[in-house]
Amino acid sequence: MIRSMTGFGEAERATPAGLLRVELKTVNHRFFNASMRTPYGFDRHEAAMQGWLKEYVSRGHVSLSMSLDTSVTAAEEPVPELDLGRARHYRDALERMGRELGLEGGVTVDVLARFRDLFRTPEQSAEPVEIEAEELEVVVRGAAEALVAMRDREGESLAADLGGRLDAMAEHLEAVSRAAPDRLVRERDRLRAVIDELVGDAGVDEERLVREVAHMADKWDINEEIVRFRSHIALFREAMAEDDHQPVGKRLGFLVQEMHREANTIGSKANDPEISARSVALKEEIERLREQLENVE
Repeated sequence: MIRSMTGFGEAERATPAGLLRVELKTVNHRFFNASMRTPYGFDRHEAAMQGWLKEYVSRGHVSLSMSLDTSVTAAEEPVPELDLGRARHYRDALERMGRELGLEGGVTVDVLARFRDLFRTPEQSAEPVEIEAEELEVVVRGAAEALVAMRDREGESLAADLGGRLDAMAEHLEAVSRAAPDRLVRERDRLRAVIDELVGDAGVDEERLVREVAHMADKWDINEEIVRFRSHIALFREAMAEDDHQPVGKRLGFLVQEMHREANTIGSKANDPEISARSVALKEEIERLREQLENVE
């Protein structure tokens, strides 16, 4: 099946150490590549996290962002602390302003409560937080599952676009297959007319003409290229339809290379305006396929 290399997933879990949150983002990359941004002290888990992620992502650049809010634990809610020093500063400043401007009324609790920066959460400890690897694995895998689900949805859109490209190529190949025999007939008639004009009443050596046309037919033959191209399209469709969740991007990339080779050969043997035009159209569709495959795992 087709799976996009672009995606996003997130998960969070309340742990005894605090609220653990993981965000995953993936973009195109030829191989698996991971970068991680974790809280202080969590780097010791990075090797394990890479191993978990590889079970879900085979290709693509993975960015993991992890945060741990220690003010929110499984056992208690955070309690704001009053910054008394800042409150005294505000009180003194307000009283001075009242005196100098001749304003009535004193500084009350209601007035000071409007200053939100007088209340703050406790500072987090600079010591590394201990957390069980099992807790960490649950969150990382949860984010990875959400990521894969999004990549699968994106893959469905990619598969629809790729299928449309394959349909267009199949139509071009059918037109080439129909046009190929006619060019030999036209060339035979052209040669006969040229010979008639040159030799006049001496007549055309039909046996010689037949040999020339046969040689030309062998030289211009594109039947093998058309058969191979159709086979590549069929294999491409089979790979897209597989439901084993295995990466297919590299295999499809190889098939695209082979398609391009056949299209080039068809163009070089064309000797016909319509076939030449169809060859160009085939290569345009192949290039669009190649661009889209940059997004396929």
